[in-house]
Amino acid sequence: MAGFVALAEQFIAHYYTTFDADRKNLASLYRDNSMLTFEGAQSLGAAAITEKLASLPFQKVVHRPSAQDAQPSPTGGIIILVTGQLLVDEEGNPLSYSQAFQLEKDGNGAWFVFNDIFRLVYG
Repeated sequence: MAGFVALAEQFIAHYYTTFDADRKNLASLYRDNSMLTFEGAQSLGAAAITEKLASLPFQKVVHRPSAQDAQPSPTGGIIILVTGQLLVDEEGNPLSYSQAFQLEKDGNGAWFVFNDIFRLVYG
């Protein structure tokens, strides 16, 4: 049962390290049937998702996940919810965020992001 938790932890560490270094390098984590909803705007497919992430209006970002939960899905995938803070460019005040991922395996047995939902948390 703990296998999916360890995989989720490894995924989150890899995802945010890659995002913070160069978010264009996240393309390999998505497939043509992947969907991203970023602050209500939807992007379908790896190319569109990579384009959306690369076009975000900041140069530097540091994610600081503070909590994550994972559950297995009935399809054999993993659902992950992350909450935390991020620092953007030279802004001194961190922004709170919530992000949910659904990981699935592709035809070759490789894990990929099927669904990705990101939302800043205000208040």
